[in-house]
Amino acid sequence: MPIDPYILLLLGTVGLAALLPARGSVADVASGASTGAIAFLFFLYGARLSTREAVDGLKHWRLHVTVLACTFVLFPLLGLAARGLVPVFLTHPLYQGLLFLTLVPSTIQSSIAFTSMARGNVPAAICAGSFSSMIGIVITPLLAAALLGNSGGGFSADSLMKIVLQLLVPFLAGQLLRRWIGGFVARHKKVLGLVDRGSILLVVYTAFSEGMVQGIWGQVSPIRLGGLLLVEAVILAVMLAVTWYGGKALRFDREDRIAIQFAGSKKSLAAGLPMASVLFGAHASLAVLPLMLFHQMQLMVCAVIAKRRSHDPRDPHDPRDSDQEVTLSAPAAASRTAVGTGTRSD
Repeated sequence: MPIDPYILLLLGTVGLAALLPARGSVADVASGASTGAIAFLFFLYGARLSTREAVDGLKHWRLHVTVLACTFVLFPLLGLAARGLVPVFLTHPLYQGLLFLTLVPSTIQSSIAFTSMARGNVPAAICAGSFSSMIGIVITPLLAAALLGNSGGGFSADSLMKIVLQLLVPFLAGQLLRRWIGGFVARHKKVLGLVDRGSILLVVYTAFSEGMVQGIWGQVSPIRLGGLLLVEAVILAVMLAVTWYGGKALRFDREDRIAIQFAGSKKSLAAGLPMASVLFGAHASLAVLPLMLFHQMQLMVCAVIAKRRSHDPRDPHDPRDSDQEVTLSAPAAASRTAVGTGTRSD
């Protein structure tokens, strides 16, 4: 499967930080710009998200509760279970990043793209991803406070306040101003999407620069990275199986099960990177590494699954199973701007 182009940009940014890390006054400027970029990023999230769509989506509450339970209950339980792999497979800093990965919200655009390809319930995928993003702004920091504590990430009351000021307040401001600026944001989504992606690249550069200056990359070896990839592959496989067969046990129909599988088994890179920058500070480079690896893995695996689901027998009585060809492709489709977000890769 092709690699998500945005992942290549992220890796290039990591390489730039390794060769030319920001130091001294340059690091101070980059840190300030990163803080402002994060706030603006979540302001745009708030301005894009349709409150009416979110309210309408509540009608399918069983599906959304199932997705939220997978995202914020089952995923963290798997992350806690991985604690037993330290120090055999994982170092403690890598485990902290892995645990943080299990706490972040679900994706939006890639869930929509894969659900559409597999002929699933696309409106449900849109609402499920939107709900997860909204709730994650509050739930993820609270879970991090409870599960990470002061170890590794340095989470504290000050970190919680930073989350509120840098993420929640701009998001709410965007929601409040959406009535007046929503049309402008929608008309200029391509340009603002570039701003989104540029903001995330700046966050990554700042985080990895701090890591290089502090020499924390000396703690990671190829063997440890291989162990991390293996653990993440197991977690992804478990979540894909639970969301599919669990949906069947809960008597959801095929279209809903597809939405549950793709929305409940993935994690958002776009939401996780800014949060990690705020929560982990100088340790953010190792904290986001598991998320970056998991993101590419989930795109590649879900692209294969969505393609197979698209070949399932069609129901002639279901309008969603028409003879029209689904043109979304993944992971390329997973990188497109979609409802509720403007980042190229979530």
